[in-house]
Amino acid sequence: MTDSLCRPSQGAGAEADAVLIAASLDEPERFAALFDRYAPAIHQYVARRLGHDAADDLTSDTFLTAFRIRARYDSERAGVRPWLYGIAAKLISRHRREEVRALKLLARTGHDPVVETWTDSADDRVAAQAASRPLAKSLARLSEGDRHVLLLFAWAEFSYQEIAEALDIPVGTVRSRLNRARRKLRASAAALSPLSATFEPHAPEGDLT
Repeated sequence: MTDSLCRPSQGAGAEADAVLIAASLDEPERFAALFDRYAPAIHQYVARRLGHDAADDLTSDTFLTAFRIRARYDSERAGVRPWLYGIAAKLISRHRREEVRALKLLARTGHDPVVETWTDSADDRVAAQAASRPLAKSLARLSEGDRHVLLLFAWAEFSYQEIAEALDIPVGTVRSRLNRARRKLRASAAALSPLSATFEPHAPEGDLT
């Protein structure tokens, strides 16, 4: 499963978002439409990384921060999604220890309280929990920067350019971090994880490898 909820097309959708942000400078209530459009996907992404307890607060903080700095939004960006996920990534970074601790716990016990959001049947949840253990161990060993790139690519379905904008890094750095993370995951035998197909896709359309 992916965090592709409420994802508009890059063209008209991104332009409409930029217009909405600009309009919210004079009419602040207009910004609520962005929350309605993107909050479910942001919440799901944060929950998969930090758990449901943290997701409510971090999602709210993401949009409060975005609202406060909306005057600095660059309408030439690829879209509002990278901007919002970049804010969320910075907030997630403040919880890096909690994320690593949760991943190590999953690696030891195989119990993932968020796994039910990935699967539907009880049998699938059991299989996902078992397969998540090596994946969690591998993710915990990644650097924070590599983990951000990998999970934006795998769970938020970002293109390289979107990841670069979200994290404010060059596209070349995105490629090198993603390639490094993939190598480490393969070396750690994550082939049977519930996300294995996502970690080994072709490059997103429009990206060059």
